This record gives sequence, structure tokens and C-alpha cells, in this order.
Amino acid sequence: MSIDYERIDAAPIPPAARSFRVRMRDGVHLATDVYLPEGTDAPGPTILIRLPYDKAGDYAFIPLVAEYMTGRGYRVVAQDVRGKFRSEGQALLFVNEADDGYDTIEWVSRQSWSDGAVAMWGDSYYGYTQWAAAASAHPALKAIAPRVTGTRLGEFPTAEPGSRQRDVEMAIILLYPLTHFHSQETYLWEPDWSERPYVRDLEEFQREVGTRSASFDLWYPHPVILPRFRDGSPFDAPAVPVLNTIGWWDNCAPWSWHDHETIARRPAWRQNEFLLLESIDHENYPFGYRGGERTLEETREMLPAYLDPALEFFDVFVRGAGAPESIPRVRWNLAGTEGYRHSAVWPPAGAAPRTLWAHGDGRLATAASEPSEARWRHDPDDLVPSSAPDPFSFLLTSPDERALAERPDVVGFVGDATATDTDLAGPVSVTATVVSTGPRTDLFARLYDVAPDGALFRIARGQTTIERAEEPLTVTLDLGHVGYRLRAGHRLRLHLQSSDFPEFVPQPGTHESGWTAVEVRPTEQTVLLGGPDGLRVDLLVLDDPGPSHPLIAERTTTTKETGHGA
Repeated sequence: MSIDYERIDAAPIPPAARSFRVRMRDGVHLATDVYLPEGTDAPGPTILIRLPYDKAGDYAFIPLVAEYMTGRGYRVVAQDVRGKFRSEGQALLFVNEADDGYDTIEWVSRQSWSDGAVAMWGDSYYGYTQWAAAASAHPALKAIAPRVTGTRLGEFPTAEPGSRQRDVEMAIILLYPLTHFHSQETYLWEPDWSERPYVRDLEEFQREVGTRSASFDLWYPHPVILPRFRDGSPFDAPAVPVLNTIGWWDNCAPWSWHDHETIARRPAWRQNEFLLLESIDHENYPFGYRGGERTLEETREMLPAYLDPALEFFDVFVRGAGAPESIPRVRWNLAGTEGYRHSAVWPPAGAAPRTLWAHGDGRLATAASEPSEARWRHDPDDLVPSSAPDPFSFLLTSPDERALAERPDVVGFVGDATATDTDLAGPVSVTATVVSTGPRTDLFARLYDVAPDGALFRIARGQTTIERAEEPLTVTLDLGHVGYRLRAGHRLRLHLQSSDFPEFVPQPGTHESGWTAVEVRPTEQTVLLGGPDGLRVDLLVLDDPGPSHPLIAERTTTTKETGHGA
């Protein structure tokens, strides 16, 4: 057996960067590039970016980001995290970022070109490194702008004590330590999902490259979960202003919303959180995108929309150029419309609850029906296929999922066509009472926009794993949040199923792990319809979303300076 993979090594250091090796408290040196505004070494505010994806590579295009940010007068520091690319140390997910973040901020704040004020910015893992640095409570950290991320990003799914539920395991949870966090280099590859056990290729890959992943060995076969924040949660540290960007179609959005809900319970953090809710996926492809993967020039063209919200935020909270009241508490795009709505809270005021009940004849209606049941068969040898080739870039393809509605292992319920445009704004949930013939089952719920021509476009999703599934259990699935305009003549459709493969590791129908199982057994799932415990969808409808605004208000001052402030 041979594994086909692509190895990506460190790119050359960009000519505009000054290269340093910054010493951490344990003597490990981290490769660090510094970009200064053209023509000055004068002290000024700094934006720190700590990432595992190569600070000089094309994937994260940090040199372009740095060029844009320095053009606005900021100093930019980009660093390969411990064990990645040009940095020393062991590549180990999550656990070193708080201490390394603190030590790097300390180094930045002591440089002659720094005025002592540091902000952090970035997506995904380099959004997580911001939260880790916030947990370290360095006083020089003045603001953060995490995008499409969360403090629990990539967390191995475990059940709370006494609970029969846990998150369904994403395949990326074990694949990420063997791609982006295997060693200093990145390895891009895919297992052969056509043969069991699926874990065989994960082990074969490590034999083929000749080294093992420390993170993989911690998590498999018996998970050892090391503390991410040794000195306590970021939310136990002093609050700093945070611009929290969440994408409606980001597959990592559940972790973002978890942080938002945690912040809502912490008064100091709640006062410092600002939300930017965008119609994007994890790779920043927008709703309605038509085209292929972005070229370098297309990436450059997207930089204003990508970076200006954070720079505006830093102008206020790091530079002190403007009042905090000038930044809307919540900016959100209603997918299918232009511009951004502003609100003081999320969900926006005026969003009214609506419940849709599933009926035995396949309808979704505003009134419950008489009690009945719906059933489907989960066959581990004929799994419901994941709709997008890459779940991180769902909107790159925006797949039409109507073919799934014809599968016997997908149960569907459809609502009436809307007479007028209907705006959905806020959380979506599905409540169901489920029982299975297997010891463990996964319940997936997907909410779709059904176009008049029958095309199905997914607008929300949620899933859970149920233990002791032979015993009935009533569960409420969190389908995340939406900001979506359902056009007149369109309908909502709900799907229930028990697999979404290969994005999620499938249940084999036995007590065994989906990674190791060779022998599998089909199972039958039953969900109650009608009556008080019947299947239902709960969502919020907004009669008036309010006026639309540009993403960034017209600027009244320039911040393209090279000294201390605006």
C-alpha cells in the first residue's frame, strides 16, 4: 500500500520581512518575520499573527496581509508556531500557545519599533492563538480579532458526565494532526475511504513518512486531553476588546457560537465583545460565489473586505483613534442581500419565534399533527455522502443537494411556499425523540432552502451522537445561527439522516469505533412525529431587518501614518 501525499515545506522569507528567532521561556526559538511601514523605524502599534500554516506561504498569504496592514501604519509580526516550518520545538496542537503567545508579546513590546501596544488577528488556528494569548493576560495585548475559530476549536468530542450525548466526530479531528500538525512540514493527503478499517491509512501514512504525530498519538486510540490553557480559561483573564467574526457557513462556527454564549455570561467580556456575522464559509468564500479557487490577484482584491473591519477596530481600541461607540455591537449580513445590518444585540430585536412541526405526510406546518412515526435505515456500507468536496469551502461549490432527498436513508419534511420574502435571523434548533436498534446512533439535521425548480441549498445544520440509543431520548440539536432571506416562492425543507460521510466518522452499528470497525451492522432509527414530543424546528423570523449599511463606515480620519497614532 502506498499513500499519495503532497509535502509543503517552508517558503522563502519575503524580501520585505526582517527575520528573527525569538526565544521562548524554555529556550525554544520561534521563527518570526517583522514588517514595518515603509520608510520608518519609529515606534507604533503592532499586529501579531501566530499561525501553523507557514508565515511566508501562499495558503495564508501573510505577506499580502502584512503589506496591507503596514500600509495602514501598523507594524506586523508573523510567527510560525512551535514545531512548524522554520520554528523549533515539537508540533503539538493547542497546548503551547498561551505561554508562547505571552513570550512573543513580551518580545514585541520591548522592540524599538513598538510603542508597547499589541493587537492580534487571524483565522482558524491563528484565531485560536489569539484566545490563548488572551488567557496569558499579557498587559500589552490591547485587542484581538479572531475569525472563524473558537477556544474549543478542534476539540475531541466527549460526553459530559451523565449525558448520553456528545458531538459527532469530524474526520478532520484525527486527520489534522497528520496533515497540518504532523511535523514541521504540511502534508496534504486523503485516506482511502472505500476500505475499512479507516484508521489503517492513518497508520500507513505515518509509516511511509517515517515519523509519528505527537498529537495523533495523544488522541488515538485512547484520548489523552491535555489542558489548553494551563493558567485558566481566556474568559477568566482580564477582558480585552474582541471583534468576533463568525461565518454562517463555517463548519467551525459551533465553536465560535460556544464562545459567544460563554462571553454572554461574563459581564466584563460581554462589554468588550463585538460581533461581525458574515455570509462566508471557513475559507472566506462568500454566499453566491461563482468561480474557482482564488488566484493571487483575486486574493489581493478581497483584502479590504477581509481586513478593514479588524483595522477599523484596532484604530479605535489600540490607537485610540475614535470612540468605541463608533463600532456597531453587531454587524450582520442577511444572506441574499447587500450590505450589513446593525443591531445592539444578537438575535436582533424584533425577531419573533416560529415553530414548524413535522407531519407524517412529509409536511412542515405551524400546527402539530396527530402522533405518528418516521423511520430510516442506516447502512454503514451505503452512507449518505457529504455534499461538498471540502467542508471548509462549502460556498466554493454551493452544492445542490436535491439528490439526497431521493435516498431511502434520508427522511424529509417540506414547508409551504412563502408568499413574500421571509428573513430568518437567529438560532435554529431541531427537537426530536429518537430511538435506534443499534447501541449508538448519530442524528444529523439539515435545513434547506428549496427553490421553485427543486434545487436544495443548505442553510443550517446540526448533529449529535446518542449513546445507549436503544432507549428513547429527546434531544435538541443546535443548528447554529442564520441570517438568511428565504425568497418568495421558496420553501424550507428539513432532512434527518444518520451519516454525512466522509466529513463525519460514521457509526458502524456496533459498539466499536468508526475508525477501527471492519464488521458493520445496519440499524433502524425511529423519530416521533406529532404531539408535544413530536419532531419540530424552532427558528426566528424578522419582519423588518432594518436598513443596510456598508461594511465599514466612511472614514473621517486617515490612519496611514508612520508614527505613534492617528
